[in-house]
Amino acid sequence: MTWALECGACGRGADLHLATLCPECAKPLLAIYPLAKLDGAGLRRRWETRAPGPWRYREIMPIREHEQPVTLGEGATPLIPVEPGGELAGLDVLVKDEGMNPTGSFKDRGMGAAVTRASLDGVDHFTAPSAGNAGAALAAFAARAVAKAHVFVPSDIPEGVLRRCRHYGATWDAVDGLIDECGRRSAEYSAETGAFNVSTLKEPYRIEGKKTMMLEIAQALGWRLPDAVVYPTGGGTGLIGSHKAASELRALGLVSGNCRLYSVQAAGCAPIVDAWNAGASAASAWADAHTEAWGLRVPSAIGDFLILRAIRESGGGAIAVDDGSMREGARELGSLGVGAAIEGGAAMVAARRLAARGELKTGETVVLFNTAHLLTY
Repeated sequence: MTWALECGACGRGADLHLATLCPECAKPLLAIYPLAKLDGAGLRRRWETRAPGPWRYREIMPIREHEQPVTLGEGATPLIPVEPGGELAGLDVLVKDEGMNPTGSFKDRGMGAAVTRASLDGVDHFTAPSAGNAGAALAAFAARAVAKAHVFVPSDIPEGVLRRCRHYGATWDAVDGLIDECGRRSAEYSAETGAFNVSTLKEPYRIEGKKTMMLEIAQALGWRLPDAVVYPTGGGTGLIGSHKAASELRALGLVSGNCRLYSVQAAGCAPIVDAWNAGASAASAWADAHTEAWGLRVPSAIGDFLILRAIRESGGGAIAVDDGSMREGARELGSLGVGAAIEGGAAMVAARRLAARGELKTGETVVLFNTAHLLTY
């Protein structure tokens, strides 16, 4: 199986080898598979007989038939039914608990796919900016690939983040600034050293790893889409990937219907919410971004237009939640047995508010993403 790359903005194609951004407009590239040539029913039977994890879906992943992925057993995370009551009474609420991944977050899926493809194409040195979890995931998968990793992190992130990176053998620089400044430093390091930059959406395959969350959800639900997904959004790769996966499954004839995507951001850093409320197709950079939810402290996402497109095409929306409410949401998930990081708490609170204003309706199946384990902080 092979695939093509197409710019998500201008539609221009790009070479597969060590692809980064569109050569025409420098926007993110998307992997395009020859879905019309694939037998959806046959794929479903094949996928159901394979070992769980992202690579069971390899026919719509960036890997060729003879190639082997770099893997740590990521994916196959539980879809946990919960009964929160209150505004969510009468809904079928499920938590996709990504904290069960090897390094404790959903970043393992994206980094697994990105490191796999780059390693197969000859890369042995990686770099990326990170607010925390992406750095640990890159460090672990680079170690598995017998490659070097160097990460750039904000100087105020929790010490535990650096301990995890160090555990897997990565080196790092602490940067006075937010994730956008870390991104600039990572790009400079890439240019100076030749390290391959796997920053969010600066290469096309972290989306492919993240889309497997939706593939797993559809399979767990008997090959149907949930009515809605509530997704904590920083860089937005997983939300974009979820929309892409749903589209691919429909094209293969494996699901029908729609899944509304709701983006949840921190009140102290909500560029997507502001753009959504303004009816804009792109987001302005957020000034003075601040939130305890490190994964949501992304003042300017390169894939903003793709996030907004996914929300709009799916009929979803965007909502902001303050830090105090996020903490309460995380504690509520804890009382239901889910070890949620604060970003997962944001999804819980957002779901309650969406239900209260009638956007989530009685009888619907709603999936909340807990993107990381509480111990990652």
